[in-house]
Amino acid sequence: MEDLDVVAWIQVSDGRMLAVRSRGRDLLYLPGGKREPGEDDWSALSREVREELDLELDRTSFRELGVIRAPAHDQPDFTHVRMACFTAAYQGAMAAAGEVDEYVYVGTSDRHLLAPAAQAALDLAGEHGLLT
Repeated sequence: MEDLDVVAWIQVSDGRMLAVRSRGRDLLYLPGGKREPGEDDWSALSREVREELDLELDRTSFRELGVIRAPAHDQPDFTHVRMACFTAAYQGAMAAAGEVDEYVYVGTSDRHLLAPAAQAALDLAGEHGLLT
């Protein structure tokens, strides 16, 4: 079975990582999602963040933090997620939009609220010294 290949935005504020809850989901995920045909990482992630949080990412600050692989949650066609994680500054006022019902900043003590790939991303952010 192939991995679900996605891009994700790691946004940290005051030592806590941004996570979102999509409609009908029990756990929190990172903003982002699947690439559409022909999209590169930047195009896919900037589109997903615009659709989910009504924000514009800043191309000049866009950089990859790393790629994680974790068990897929709520994805019956896939056993694992391969998630390329990026950081970027943003412009705009954050608002839950599209399929996202809420957004929240989480710390290491909130790990149980996160889907497995988001837990791995939290660890990645910690490895880069972004969390408190």
